[in-house]
Amino acid sequence: MRKIRIIEHISLDGVIQAPGGSDEDRDGDFELGGWIVPRSDPAVGEAIVAAHGKAFDLLLGRRTYDIWSGYWPKIENNPMADSLNAATKYVATHRPGSLEWGPVEDLGADVVEGVRRIKAKDGADLIVWGSSTLTPVLLEEGLADEVLLLVYPVLLGRGKRFFSDSVDPRELALVSTKAASSGVLMNTYRPVGSLRTGSFAEPPG
Repeated sequence: MRKIRIIEHISLDGVIQAPGGSDEDRDGDFELGGWIVPRSDPAVGEAIVAAHGKAFDLLLGRRTYDIWSGYWPKIENNPMADSLNAATKYVATHRPGSLEWGPVEDLGADVVEGVRRIKAKDGADLIVWGSSTLTPVLLEEGLADEVLLLVYPVLLGRGKRFFSDSVDPRELALVSTKAASSGVLMNTYRPVGSLRTGSFAEPPG
């Protein structure tokens, strides 16, 4: 069975929208695109490469797929670009006939069932980037095995968030953490189940 690993650039207030460029995603009149660029750090790049592993495929929402398909095929002499271009892209989309950046396969009408199907196969791990709609589904359905949050020391105030209001409360166990010189925290988590609660007013035991 393949593992599913979610990787996200995220602000301190949970925003993941348009981290890499001003025109990446302007939904909701978002004008803060490119907020990770001034904090580019080699250590973050190394963490991303390590998280991808030697071989991987991609599990993407349609918007991320469209953004990347207009960028990565044009990049030459770059190991990451070569890896992303060669990876099979499994895409959540209502327009499968318009998928041109391959190798590519749509997840079908039932996205959850599609993810379960490809996860059950033998093969490389599946890397998820960028989707504010797909990632909550993976967490809700217990399909994500690991989450790498690249936490930037910025407050954006608005924008699409990683943890939507629709996600059931749950716990994540911290697997590892490392700080880059730019102040970016590279935190790796493992989903462990439903949220536990308690009260300091109650006696222990």
